[in-house]
Order: sequence, then C-alpha cells, then structure tokens
Amino acid sequence: MILGKKIVVVLPAYNAGRTLEKTYREIPFDIIDDVILVDDASKDNTSQLARKLGIGHVVVHKNNRGYGGNQKTCYDTARELGADVVVMLHPDYQYTPKLIRSMAYLIAEGVYPVVFGSRILGKGALKGGMPMYKYIANRMLTLFQNIMFNQKLAEYHTGYRAFSGDVLNTLKYDLNSDDFVFDNEMIGQIFMSGFEIGEITCPTQYFDEASSINFARSIKYGLGVLRVSITYRLCKWGVYRSPIFR
Repeated sequence: MILGKKIVVVLPAYNAGRTLEKTYREIPFDIIDDVILVDDASKDNTSQLARKLGIGHVVVHKNNRGYGGNQKTCYDTARELGADVVVMLHPDYQYTPKLIRSMAYLIAEGVYPVVFGSRILGKGALKGGMPMYKYIANRMLTLFQNIMFNQKLAEYHTGYRAFSGDVLNTLKYDLNSDDFVFDNEMIGQIFMSGFEIGEITCPTQYFDEASSINFARSIKYGLGVLRVSITYRLCKWGVYRSPIFR
C-alpha cells in the first residue's frame, strides 16, 4: 500500500509467454497489493505461466475480446478487489515496470487522478526503436487531439497508464469499443468528467516479442482516433450526444 491505499497492477495479456516473466519480476512488490492478469484467449502458455509465477488473479477469456475488451475485464476485476490505484502494465516488456512506483505515488498522494507514461517526453520513442511512420502519425494525431480536447498532452497513444479508483468508478468504460480505440475513448471520458492527466517520461523498447499492431490496423486505429476526437468536440459544443461522453 501507499498511504493506506491499495495498489493493483493489471496485465492485459495476449500471447505474452516469452516476456511475461521478465516483466513480472520487475514489478515493485514492496508497494503492490495485487496483480491481475487477463489472458485474452492466448494461443501460447501465457495463463499457465502466470499461475506458475504466482500471479494472484488470472482471468482467461474463452474467446478473444480484443484489446479494449481485455482492459474492461482488468478494470472490473481491480474494482471488485477494492483497488484505490490501478496501474495498467503491458506484459510484453515494451514499458519498464520500474516506473510503477512513481506513477502510483502521484495518484496516491493526490497530485493527479490519472498518470500516463509518455514515450514522447524526452527522446524515448525513437531511441527505443519506434518506427518512423508510427512516430510521425503519433505526433500528428496528438496535435489534432490536443486541439479537439483543448488539452496539452505530449502523447495520447501510450499503453502505460495509472488511474485512481474514483476515476474507474466514474467512467462508463464498458460502453467503449473492444478494439484499440478504447484507449482514446477512455481519454475523452476522463476529460469530459473533469479529471486531469499527468505525464512522466517513459523509455520504451521495440523488439520482435513486443506486441504491436501492423500498418493496416494502425490506419484503422488512426481513423478511429479522429472519429473519437471530433465526436468529443461536438458533444462539448452541445450539437451532438454520444452515450460514451454523456
């Protein structure tokens, strides 16, 4: 715990058998109360390895529900456990678990209700091997989103995120997509609900075992981000009503 607040790490996993143990071993267990792994119908030994490692809560989807669907189960389970702070960490070791402590403290201390680990602050993205086309798309989408959301985030597309329990209890994330655009719909809900997002610099690594969407899925994701951003702005102007931003 931190200041008497329960800290839970959630691991949305899919075919993470080759990197799970390395990721898990670096989690700072001196402050972590529970770890949840949700296996989204992996085709490898992810769930078996998770149990072997002693992960306290392993949930296995019978059918693949997608990245967003995986997160929904992660957050639902964390809320059932009474988490005060929830840190989402990808088990593919693309993001270092060593930042969990810093992210969790910012929330537990009441500095921010949401904290993102940003690959763009500093030079972490390109230094870690982010493909140039993804970097350029990231910057262009982030600029557009900052305009639409009237914010100044360095990055909207990181998968390293921490939330207070109050935020997760407030957001209607169950209405969001089960696909990758879930992340950006959730950001819109965060801002629509009046919460702020803090950011810290996060190094990243791109390698064969790290999960990454291909070019075609990236295009679909980008179009989804544009749709979410425009929908948010129209809702803010009061000319459109969306269930996820109500």
